[in-house]
Amino acid sequence: MNRLAKILKVDQVIVGVETTSKKRVFEYAGLIFEAKCGISRSKVFDSLFARERLGSTGLGDGIAIPHGRIDGIKEAVAVVLSLSSSISFDANDNLPVNLLIFLLVPTNAAQKHLEILGEVAEMLSDNAFKAELNNSKDAQTLYSKLNTWRPSNAPIS
Repeated sequence: MNRLAKILKVDQVIVGVETTSKKRVFEYAGLIFEAKCGISRSKVFDSLFARERLGSTGLGDGIAIPHGRIDGIKEAVAVVLSLSSSISFDANDNLPVNLLIFLLVPTNAAQKHLEILGEVAEMLSDNAFKAELNNSKDAQTLYSKLNTWRPSNAPIS
């Protein structure tokens, strides 16, 4: 099992989200984290924007990994949103974003944060896999693809 699969639940993957901007998608993510994980939407929003001010989390090819640290949570959590229409995200390739993998970690979980981000980056370095994610038409399919991906160093069972 990959690190993202360990912190992502099927009801935290949403496809067809209608939003118009980075600010609005961060607000939407905040609502999901609040409803599904009990984390205040304002804490989520503030953490995501604080990180985003350091530089865009848009990876390119229509994908972003907004992430932040939250004081008071015990474990890392994730939400994945697939948008109905792409939004501007200041990604390095200047392409708009339509798939966002949100990660929140406890304030003191620096190593775990890096491990999760590193594995997600490896996952998204596979162009064929990215295309599969972007072509997922429903939440269950998208969740399943994310859940079954294996890192290159994973033991074969």
